Amino acid sequence: MNDLVRQHTALSESDLEWLHLLVSEWQLLSDLSFADLVLWVPTRDGTRYVSVAQMRPNTGPTSYQDDMVGHLVPRGRRPLLDAALDEGRIVREGDPEWREEVPVRVESIPVRREGRVLGVIARNTNLLTVRTPSRLELTYLQSASDLAQMIAAGSFPFPGQQVDMDASPRVGDGLIRLDADGVVQYASPNGLSAYHRLGLASDLVGCHLGQITADLAPSRGPVDEALVKLASGYAPRETEVEGNGGVIQLRAIPLKPKGTRIGSLVLLRDVTELRRRERELITKDATIREIHHRVKNNLQTVAALLRLQARRMDSVRGREALNEAVRRVGSIAIVHETLSQNLDERVEFDEIADRVIAMVAEISPGKVECRRTGRFGILDAEVATPLSMVLTEVLQNALEHAFAQGEQGSVEVSAVRGDPRTDGRLLITVQDDGRGLPEGFDAQRAGNLGLQIVRTLVEGELVGTFDMVRVPEPGRGTRVVLDVPVQGDKRSGDT
Repeated sequence: MNDLVRQHTALSESDLEWLHLLVSEWQLLSDLSFADLVLWVPTRDGTRYVSVAQMRPNTGPTSYQDDMVGHLVPRGRRPLLDAALDEGRIVREGDPEWREEVPVRVESIPVRREGRVLGVIARNTNLLTVRTPSRLELTYLQSASDLAQMIAAGSFPFPGQQVDMDASPRVGDGLIRLDADGVVQYASPNGLSAYHRLGLASDLVGCHLGQITADLAPSRGPVDEALVKLASGYAPRETEVEGNGGVIQLRAIPLKPKGTRIGSLVLLRDVTELRRRERELITKDATIREIHHRVKNNLQTVAALLRLQARRMDSVRGREALNEAVRRVGSIAIVHETLSQNLDERVEFDEIADRVIAMVAEISPGKVECRRTGRFGILDAEVATPLSMVLTEVLQNALEHAFAQGEQGSVEVSAVRGDPRTDGRLLITVQDDGRGLPEGFDAQRAGNLGLQIVRTLVEGELVGTFDMVRVPEPGRGTRVVLDVPVQGDKRSGDT
């Protein structure tokens, strides 16, 4: 719609926002009318109309098999559009049109904003299945007529009341028609069932809906006056009412076809099962976060015990081995701590990488600067946990073996995230400017525990590749390259 309006019409951005507000609401008018709606806007030169939006009813057969959006019609070909635009009134004159052997009644409703007519809604009703209307259908049609008059007068949609039609109740979910005093004139079967879910044992017709709603909703204090007014339809509002184990969603729409409120529409939906499932999910999320929190606490306890044992060790090698184990456990604890603060099993790994770098940097024998460049991005927990251990081992190896006691240097961790639509890989490079690898060193066959852990995790858990090479430039030290798939594989669960 934005492109069509800006390309063909002279409407301002504020006018376009009004049309968006209208389109967000007009499913209501379409369903109440049992009719298709097409929004026509005059072109910049005033010689044609362009259709910028279309809506089909959920309550009846469509009048248009084809999509009308983008069609251009010369002025004069559809007299009802001309009359509604020029005279600013709802036009219903004329005989039904025949489209593919289907009679269609066409009406035109001017769309007014701040005294100006921006366009015209063509309301097209399929008459093929017309029969004697029921009480429900008569209520729908009368309510649609009131809304059409409000659109023509510029009082509907309500400014500042952007509605999410996917989340708000619809006509078929349940409808209650109120008079000006908030007394129920008609309640659809679904609407009555929703109130029975709240604990109502009688009929609704003739009752004051606001008072009935307040009585059904449990309250520990005085009657909620705001709930009474909302359910009475005095203002356009939405809320949820809970009682007797049921939850219903209410949306009130005041009807002011001639500027004075004559009554209200209340749309309602039974959302009891939906809210129950949401609460179950919230409970499960809270349980998962609590598990991660407890795992983190247990790992920190294990690390503290290992650190305490290391302080009592007389053997230097034994003490170093325990300190290495402390850092390995600590890297896993960092991941679980991050997961305990999230709603899903995905983490922003840049923060974890920075904390791992800071933790490992504490063991530096000299004045070695550790830094990170690039972004790891968001990773699944099953990738983040082994990757944090791999990063710990590689950094620990660089700081222990690349620099002598008191020697200055630097270690840089760089991350390059591939496009998930193409390769979806994560390339990590850890490079130091230390003494470099000894002659004949083979990272794939080296027997120390740290590199064995790296190989096992990268090739087994992460299904990636690992390499460690001497940097050919003089004084550039050692480079470790990790290539890990993070998107589009069975392990990550992405597609």
